Amino acid sequence: MVGTGGEKEEWMAWKKKKRIPGKNKYYSVSRKFLRENKTNKEFEIILNSLTLEDIIALKLELSMKSSGVPIYGIPLWKAVRDICKDGMMKLALSATRSKREAANFLGLQLVEFKNELSRMNIETFFEEEKEDGRRERE
Repeated sequence: MVGTGGEKEEWMAWKKKKRIPGKNKYYSVSRKFLRENKTNKEFEIILNSLTLEDIIALKLELSMKSSGVPIYGIPLWKAVRDICKDGMMKLALSATRSKREAANFLGLQLVEFKNELSRMNIETFFEEEKEDGRRERE
């Protein structure tokens, strides 16, 4: 490219573009659990080494051990779809800048995403409860 003075201007492809934070900026499952002392960095490292299938099996086994008997009468097989959707919605909100990006991330239309979001009441998961009972976003 030629500038006004005849010298060549270099296009700086290496220069990182400024990423504008969106409404989802403060949504992070990891940060929420760390703040609530439900996890720590060591636990996250160990958890990262397990597959999702192993984590689900371990969680169900630990639930059975705590009750002392196998869990009967709970429709786990039918509930798996909703459990997975819940986790994917939380990930989509924490990994993107906006609801539109989260919908695209999941391959959903924005209207469908918003309907699922309100049906599942996911956004309240990221809100902090104040001492007076009111809820505030992270």
